[in-house]
Amino acid sequence: MTLTLASAATPAPKRQALVATAVASAAITMLMAGMLGVWLRFRAAADTRMSSDGRKVIKDWLPSDIKIPEVSSNTMLAGLFFGCVMAQWAVYAAKRDDSSHRSVALAVCLLMEVAIINAQVAVYSQMKIGVTDGAYQTMFYAITGVVVVLLAVGMAFTSVTWFRSVGGRDNDSHVVAAHALYWYVLTAVFCAVWFVVYVQK
Repeated sequence: MTLTLASAATPAPKRQALVATAVASAAITMLMAGMLGVWLRFRAAADTRMSSDGRKVIKDWLPSDIKIPEVSSNTMLAGLFFGCVMAQWAVYAAKRDDSSHRSVALAVCLLMEVAIINAQVAVYSQMKIGVTDGAYQTMFYAITGVVVVLLAVGMAFTSVTWFRSVGGRDNDSHVVAAHALYWYVLTAVFCAVWFVVYVQK
């Protein structure tokens, strides 16, 4: 009589990329929350003066000669939301082993990141301010510069994920999911930056 052993349990899927992205996303969120807190603190402590007609108090935080191009800033916000849709499409395709659609979705994500960085550069060129021109200018470049760095990191992440996709790595849906998580966090962070820096000023 022969005895056979039961097969071993299927090992749990490795999700290092997803966990690492979640930890990095938490750090990014705390960093940007701190920077926006400093921005609000600087704005609250700015000097005030009465208007020429004496009817209202003006806070000297945003210099009067600086105009923020709203079209470019709104384009960045819309581009990030569109990128979230594409990132989620890549996750949907990865779960169904649809490598062609996954690759297309990731390629569109990469194009959106390039477009968003281009829009931010357009904001810099249209505003024509120097980093050391004042507290507002320094804080503006610090916060938006960090956003550009995060977008550049996102471009690298998207590129790696795309190369894995076109290289036939059909069993790494967790990497595509981690990429989508980064997009969601990046979009949420930029929503806060857009509201505080570009809308409220």
